[in-house]
Amino acid sequence: MLKRGGTIGILGAGQLGRMMAMSAAQLGYRCIAYAPEGDNVAGQASDDLFANKWDDTAALAAFAAQCDVVTWEFENVPVATAGAMPEERIFPHPRALETAQDRLNEKRFVEGLGGRPAAYARVDSRADLEAAVDRLGAPGILKTRRDGYDGKGQWRIGSDREAQGLHLPEMPLIYEGFVEFEAEFSVILVRGRDGEIRFWDSTRNTHEDGILATSSLPAGEPIEAQVGEARELARQVADALKYVGVLTLEFFATREGPIFNEMAPRVHNSGHWTIEGAVTSQFENHIRAVAGLPLGDTATVARAVSMTNIIGKDIERAQQHLKAPDTHLHDYGKAKVREGRKMGHVTRLER
Repeated sequence: MLKRGGTIGILGAGQLGRMMAMSAAQLGYRCIAYAPEGDNVAGQASDDLFANKWDDTAALAAFAAQCDVVTWEFENVPVATAGAMPEERIFPHPRALETAQDRLNEKRFVEGLGGRPAAYARVDSRADLEAAVDRLGAPGILKTRRDGYDGKGQWRIGSDREAQGLHLPEMPLIYEGFVEFEAEFSVILVRGRDGEIRFWDSTRNTHEDGILATSSLPAGEPIEAQVGEARELARQVADALKYVGVLTLEFFATREGPIFNEMAPRVHNSGHWTIEGAVTSQFENHIRAVAGLPLGDTATVARAVSMTNIIGKDIERAQQHLKAPDTHLHDYGKAKVREGRKMGHVTRLER
């Protein structure tokens, strides 16, 4: 158990790290963030910030020497960087990054546990793509196997002709068949060092231009009917990885049951509602888990909850949301405003 006044290192310095650091401070811990140049908004709530490259071995060693435990705030931290931390002091284990960073490996891993991802095919060439479209049909989605998020690194293919005319990037790809779904939802859990697992309620998630727009409770049908099966898969994933911290799995609710979409080994945008809407937020429980503390209650505290992302220039009008009752604004403090960038979120509760 990490003692009061201990130091938690966070690899990455975006808004997720910022909210982690705020929860850590509440529990009596110091935080140090590590990330290359950028807004590095986690530094606003941290005691120190290492603005160094991911492969700067001297800086990583200095960072690790100051930390009692280390975690990360996004899934694209290089595995080698996480692996440079002392194995007994980094949570979750870097194997979670290694599994989640490659979409092909991730789907195979989940299939091995009995999960059902969308039909997929490995694509390393134009011939592979044409064969994949022929076998799985169109429409479908061509994705980079690594580094894609918020709709980046994805191309919708509507027909054989579109596949033939697409300029392929020179990187490993994966083609996924189109899933006819009724709703999208996420399963967010926290697993402690002792293996205890707790789940938050699953929200109904809606996306716009590949970016999460809203997460809301109650999720309604058919999500509520499929959460149990999805949770069981998420539990198996967490146990197989010997995971410590908050883990997220995204699903499509379909007529055939839940279809696995992707995994995020971290706190998640669709769980931001838990700050005001749950007894213990995803951020506090992540800190509790990596620090070896008892996990907090994950129960929802309101009759209905909605979380809405604030994107780009909408942040300039964000304070207007506060006119509504039981509404909570989170401005991430990012200096650079640009289209498609998550600048904050607002949560509304109905008691």
